[in-house]
Amino acid sequence: MAASSPPSPSETPAARPPSRPSPGRRTPRGLPLAVAAIAVLALGTASGGTYAALTAGDDDPPGAAARVEAPGAGPGGPVNVVEDGQVAPLRRVVPPDVLAVAKGPIPADRIARISRLAKVRDVVTAAGGAVQLQGRQVNAFAVEPSAFRSWTPPGTAQRTDLWTALAGGQFVVSPAAAEKLRLGRGLRYPVVARTMPSLTMGGSGQLGLPGIDMLVGRDPGARMGLVPDIAVLVNAPGASPGKVAAAVAGILGRGSSVVNLHERRYRPAADGGRPGSYLDLYKQAATACRGLSWTVLAAIGQVESDHGRNAGRSSAGALGPMQFMPATWRSYGVDGDRDGKADIMNPFDAVPGAARYLCANGAGKGGQQLYRAVWQYNHADWYVQKVLNLAKAYAARYR
Repeated sequence: MAASSPPSPSETPAARPPSRPSPGRRTPRGLPLAVAAIAVLALGTASGGTYAALTAGDDDPPGAAARVEAPGAGPGGPVNVVEDGQVAPLRRVVPPDVLAVAKGPIPADRIARISRLAKVRDVVTAAGGAVQLQGRQVNAFAVEPSAFRSWTPPGTAQRTDLWTALAGGQFVVSPAAAEKLRLGRGLRYPVVARTMPSLTMGGSGQLGLPGIDMLVGRDPGARMGLVPDIAVLVNAPGASPGKVAAAVAGILGRGSSVVNLHERRYRPAADGGRPGSYLDLYKQAATACRGLSWTVLAAIGQVESDHGRNAGRSSAGALGPMQFMPATWRSYGVDGDRDGKADIMNPFDAVPGAARYLCANGAGKGGQQLYRAVWQYNHADWYVQKVLNLAKAYAARYR
């Protein structure tokens, strides 16, 4: 590499461990005050969501070519692990491909069957039900904050304040619910369910769950009477979401509602002008470099960290969703979300940083210049060919 050339983000290909897919290199109104069963209904939610589920009553049985991976799907194994404090740090992103709500608690054997479907890597369950907040019906999920944060859109997943609030017994809502119900952060509100606790609003963020406008922690959800294990989120990278949705529907049976979250109407909305998904983030970041296709960023994001799923430090010392070496990040890092810090681990900073680095190496000019720019990212011809082939596959899939 010429002395005048910009440093590449990481070290040499041989430096990365074999287990990593990326190379080592130089992100209803009028509910009664007490109800016998909590319902998740089809319509009437604050954000106008459209999926439905029946309720579990007191007598229901107890708890029962290049391969393009959708940006944000995640591998199996632990997601986030609590080390200290009330909520675990964000380790990787596991956006769901399929959301299903059953007519009652989903038995453990059916959850196990879903987890064994072809290409399914992650499954998480949630309690759920309809509650009354500010005189309006709101569909709520009760979740374990440290485990569930990875399943939300990147902008929400990386907001530790929201997940700390959930872990502390507060509730979080979608921006639409916060606006329509005129909720204020830090204020207490009565939540009408089987019981009527008074809970503090801990903040708002895009949840990426059609029809769901409220999250609470597991313990408040149990006290409110939300139906345990009534919902399941499924991550199946590389699989056809429609086929996975059909298989899940077959397992859960009649009365369940299954949503393919890749349908355009279910794509996460932007939050305060920020992208709601890795796909949107790649597209937005590419606009800063004339001539650079977002598909190149998506391909690099898949190869380097599987769209944020393997964002930890490599054996070469590279970090973050786009696997920058810290020294290179100091030169090309971007404060993409304008929070005052260019964070190598934050996808809102790392993806624009990658676009900036590629642009500095002439990626926007296309042709041989693009080839050389990707080669600067990782000094290996096989790597360049893999990225460019993936970029073509993304262009074909998302055209």
